[in-house]
Formats: sequence, C-alpha cells, structure tokens
Amino acid sequence: MAVSTATQASSDTKPAPPREWRRFKFPESLYRWGGVLLALVFVSYSIIYLNIPLDRFFNMFGRVGQLVADRYYPPEIDYVLEPDYLASVFDTIQMSYLGALFGMLMAVPLGWFGSYNMTPSRRFVYPVARLVTMSARAVHETIWAILFVTILGFGMMAGVLALTMFCIGFAGKLFAEEIEAIDMGPVEALRATGASELNVMAYAVFPQVRVAFTGIGIYTWDVAFRAATVVGFFGAGGMGWYLKRNILQIETYRVSAILVSIIVLVLIAEGISAWARARVAKAK
Repeated sequence: MAVSTATQASSDTKPAPPREWRRFKFPESLYRWGGVLLALVFVSYSIIYLNIPLDRFFNMFGRVGQLVADRYYPPEIDYVLEPDYLASVFDTIQMSYLGALFGMLMAVPLGWFGSYNMTPSRRFVYPVARLVTMSARAVHETIWAILFVTILGFGMMAGVLALTMFCIGFAGKLFAEEIEAIDMGPVEALRATGASELNVMAYAVFPQVRVAFTGIGIYTWDVAFRAATVVGFFGAGGMGWYLKRNILQIETYRVSAILVSIIVLVLIAEGISAWARARVAKAK
C-alpha cells in the first residue's frame, strides 16, 4: 500500500521544465550595443563641445541656496493677497479655460481628419490635417504669444489665441492616435448599412474614444493652465504680467511670492485634474 502511494505521488510530480538558454543574436546585439555606444559618444562630445564644467555644476547648489536666502527670502505674501493680483489669477484661469476649450473644439475635427483609418481622404485631407496639427505643435506657446501680441496688442485675447494654437497641436495629435487605435468592426458594420461618415463617427467611433477624449481634455486644460502663467509674461496678461513687471523692477521678494503662488496653483490644478482623470478612468 505504501509502495503504491509513493509510486502515485512520484507520477503526479511533473519534472521541472528545462531552463531555456537565450543569447543575443549577432545583428540585434550589434545594433543594441552600437546604439548605446553612439549615445554615450554623443553625450561626451556635447559636454566637451559646449564647454560644460561639470565640477561647477555639482558645486552650484550651495551658491543657489545662498542667493535665494539673501535675495528672495522671505516672500512678500501680502502682495499676492491683494485684490488686483487675485483678479489676475482669475484672469489666468479664464484664459487657460478658453484656450483649452477653443483648442479642443478645433482639435476634434483635426483628429478625425488626421487619423489614417477614418479620414475622408487619405490623399488630400489626411496630409493637410496632419500638417496643421504639426505646425501648431511645432511652435512653442511663448512664440505664439509674442506673435499674437505683435498683431493684436497686449491683452487677454492674444493669450487665449496663443493657448488655442498650443492646445490644437497638443490635443489634435492625441485625438488622432486614439481614433487610429479603435476597433474597426463596428465601423465596417455601420458602413455596410449605408450610414454616412458622420453617423459612423457618432455611433461607431465616438463611443470607443469617449473616455479617452475626456481624459485628454482634462489633461489639455491642466497643461494649458501651466502655459497660461508663462504667456502672460510676454504681454498676454494675467499672473505673468505681474511676474514680468516685478522682475524688471527687481522686486525680488514679490517675485518669490508670485512664484510660490504659481506653484501652489499648479499643484491645486494637478490635484483637480488627477481626481477628474481618476473619475473618468472608472467610467471605462
């Protein structure tokens, strides 16, 4: 009886699978280590060519701390609590909201036309939509702000248009990539019934990208709010204008207070956007 039990136990125990020995094949290993070597050579050459003193880089933190303690501490918190500055904070929030809203409204059709699987014409519409999106994304928001301030003058309108162009390039690319990743089964089924392209987008594409589009929209506003504090520095109004004025007047304590207020507002916006994205993710 004991012998049969031992035999049954030994038969139930399966031998461990042999370990698979793997190695880099010749072309893949050459490309991998060759790429690493080229990257290291490029970094070394850049440091030497740009004459970057690494010893000063590691020793600068003490001097920076001493400079901040001598010139920027303590921050003049009372200045950022004044009604005029608080009104500029509200202007910055409005500017970021309008810029993100207008930018996403224009980015949705650009994402549709710029997606290779859903564009009405791969030969004409697709390259034009991609060109518009890439052009808006290639120019930094500060350059857009300078351009619109030069054309329209100082004010919030220039900032809203600069953020609109920034959001078109930012969200348009993400929208197009989300549409390109959809399941084409529902699309082909609706097309087989003779539905128009607008109906296909409304009933086959949009339900698949609804949650992703919402998350992208929230993230776009988050990024636009951070950019809004910068474009104001170049004449678009808001908090950035106060920052520029105090920098030019060498009001260092006020500058540090404004920087602290910007950091606090960005943290609050990050918390709100993270909470909203978490709520959207639960809707999947």
